[in-house]
Amino acid sequence: MFQKKKNPTQKHEFSSCSSPVLPTEKHEQHTGNGKESDTTPTRAGAEQPVEEETMPDGGEVLFLDGVGEVVVSIGRSGLSLQHLHPELVSSCWSSITLQPKLDNKIKFSDVYAVELLDKGPICGPWNTRTVIQGKKNIEMHRFVVHGGITRTRKCPSPWVPCEYIFGHKDLKTCKNWFERLMACINNEGDRPKNLMVFVHPLCGKGRGVKNWETVAPLFGRAKIKTKVIVTDRAGHAYDTLVSLSDIELKALDGVVAVGGDGLFNEILNGILSSRYKASYPPTPEGFGYFGSNDNENCEEQTRNGLNCSMQTPDSVDTTFPGNSTKCDDHEPLLSTSQPTGLEIPSLKQDHLVSFPNDWFRLGIIPSGSTDAIVLSTTGERDPVTSALLIILGRRMSLDIAQVVRWKSSPTAEVLPTVRYAASFAGYGFYGEVIRESENYRWMGPARYDISGTMVFLKHRSYEAKVAFLETPDTNPLAASAEDYVTGAQPLQSHQRRPHRIICRTNCFVCKEASTPGQNSEDEVADSSRTICENPKWVWSKGCFLSVGAAVISCRNERAPDGLVADAHLSDGFLHLLLIRDCPPLLYLWHLTQFTKKGSDPLSFKFVEHHKTPAFTFISSHDESVWNLDGEIFQACEVSVQACRGLVNLFASGPEV
Repeated sequence: MFQKKKNPTQKHEFSSCSSPVLPTEKHEQHTGNGKESDTTPTRAGAEQPVEEETMPDGGEVLFLDGVGEVVVSIGRSGLSLQHLHPELVSSCWSSITLQPKLDNKIKFSDVYAVELLDKGPICGPWNTRTVIQGKKNIEMHRFVVHGGITRTRKCPSPWVPCEYIFGHKDLKTCKNWFERLMACINNEGDRPKNLMVFVHPLCGKGRGVKNWETVAPLFGRAKIKTKVIVTDRAGHAYDTLVSLSDIELKALDGVVAVGGDGLFNEILNGILSSRYKASYPPTPEGFGYFGSNDNENCEEQTRNGLNCSMQTPDSVDTTFPGNSTKCDDHEPLLSTSQPTGLEIPSLKQDHLVSFPNDWFRLGIIPSGSTDAIVLSTTGERDPVTSALLIILGRRMSLDIAQVVRWKSSPTAEVLPTVRYAASFAGYGFYGEVIRESENYRWMGPARYDISGTMVFLKHRSYEAKVAFLETPDTNPLAASAEDYVTGAQPLQSHQRRPHRIICRTNCFVCKEASTPGQNSEDEVADSSRTICENPKWVWSKGCFLSVGAAVISCRNERAPDGLVADAHLSDGFLHLLLIRDCPPLLYLWHLTQFTKKGSDPLSFKFVEHHKTPAFTFISSHDESVWNLDGEIFQACEVSVQACRGLVNLFASGPEV
């Protein structure tokens, strides 16, 4: 395969195919593997096509826009470029010190589109416009290769789209190169062909529509068919997905959310609500309900509509409001008492689609208030980067938290209600902030600052009992209930915290946690669950300011390391955070540590941090509110488990 030279472009912009002028200021570009490429300018005055264009080694001489004559050859993994006249490099350097970089190899895995252009101007070598004035552009037949690159001046860094425009005097030659390139690109497996895209028009003060308009041309160039649905109410995406037949869903390669974490949560629940068949999370002895490991029992409950109960008589908070006039950054699953008329989909049919599987993927083009899922899985809150990851077919597994509410209040009927969360499930402070913020939606993202301050000043604690499953991999990572002493003395003074291993691209922890066949549709869905031999339940009781379970690190702009810096994307564990009652100033100190990169906010004695595959929570409060990916979920008794690699994401892990 072959590569092409990068046409210097600014971030998120494409250079004009017909523009004869390139910037004279320095533009450094880099390859996707983080290595800079060398620039070798060609002779300044090359205006005539070369007579002999077929090289002995199988390469061919083409004219590269802004560079000049290059020898292009196809290798197994990409295009190789070589300057035809490297002896002119020194003279070019002596006349100009600012020059763009030229890759000598372009990987096909980084090329997202190839287009055949009309005959038009090809600019001469880059230095002809600054050293030799009056040179005219050459009219040639052309084709263009579109690629995505990264800048490594800082890491992580956004992907920058670029163009490589090639020219030749013969139209047939250009067509031949175009066809060969298309064949090579089509051989790149795992790239999507058909996508359903949900665009939230109000999230992030209208960023959803603007961001989609920015990246839509990329999907068009890549010849990806997109069915775009602009949501007109909360719950629109959920309704659409649960109403899709399995045959219709099978025709898609994935679903993309152009919005925030809330829209992604709605899509996630719409996809999994009737298609993920698994037992409820395990529960400790004496809990009173089956936390079944009995698949037959679970399937019987599922057939009765209990395991897919997004709509239940005692759970008005799980329905979706029909009013879409609110400026909703977290989008869909908002608390409401309005009936929606949603029907539970029939589960009696033989499903063609089940989860986990190895072909269906979810994607996010960030447009929300925090975009924690995108930042935790790509390292960049950038729509173009996310779009290129989708187009190029990047893939990674993502753990999902299955949350089963047994009772919404102490006096409510016991009726299991299942919800899924991709990033976080939080109670106490976290739940109250989301509930309070509903009164200030008109303020946009600033409402979280206001509501957070108000909830903090109340300094309310909650009596609760939490039982978590201890396994050989589950070691207490912070103070335990027995060690608890009110104060702010760091934990390191009496217990050394283990070295943190940060999740990143090609993370070995996530790879080691994967199990063979976990993505096969023929496997039982419970293969996504973490198997625990001789499990031990550990109880923690008392007054808590907050109880939280992080599925991923939950990085965001205000918490650069996230809630749990070393949480992994696909290791099958939750990070349970129990914040016991403490003086307000100490709690404030704890919260402010999240805003500092490299700090350790979990090292206080009033903080318990446990890595666990499952936990159970019991509270006697009438208004117990949980925060699931930024959405309200009322529950006083819940059981939660990590479903390892339950879904696949268009991502490759964060660059850190």
